[in-house]
Parts: sequence; C-alpha cells; structure tokens
Amino acid sequence: MLRSLVIRDVVLIGHLELTFRPGLCVLTGETGAGKSILLDALSLALGVRAETRLIRHGAERAQVTAVFEIPPGHPARELLAEH
Repeated sequence: MLRSLVIRDVVLIGHLELTFRPGLCVLTGETGAGKSILLDALSLALGVRAETRLIRHGAERAQVTAVFEIPPGHPARELLAEH
C-alpha cells in the first residue's frame, strides 16, 4: 500500500508531501486540479522513464519519493529479498 508521496519540482509542484491512509482507492478533482501530475510523479517513483518536460520551470531536477507498506507474507517481499 502506498503510504506517502513526496514530490519536488515536478511540473507545477514546487514541494508537496502527501500521506495516505488505509482504504484510499479513488483520486478525484476538477479538471486542472493536478491529478495527472500526481500520477506522473508516482510513475517516476515506480521507474517509468523520466522526461525533461516533467521538471518544473526554473528547477535543475525533479525528485519523487514514494513509501510503500508491504504486509508480511506478501509476494513482493520475496521479490525484494531476491534483488
């Protein structure tokens, strides 16, 4: 489960720290509210190839940190242990 997302200098976001509670399953908002920016940032954290267009104007680089909570016995734990 995604626990937190920290975004720096991605598109229009200078600095944003989000904490997610258990049970979140929907991201909603008006057009232009920034939903796509959040998804682009999460994609970067998951390893999608970065594009320079995602770096906020005037910044040298963008940074995204995602923190996940993986329950005991989850198959992802074995995969992480192997790598």
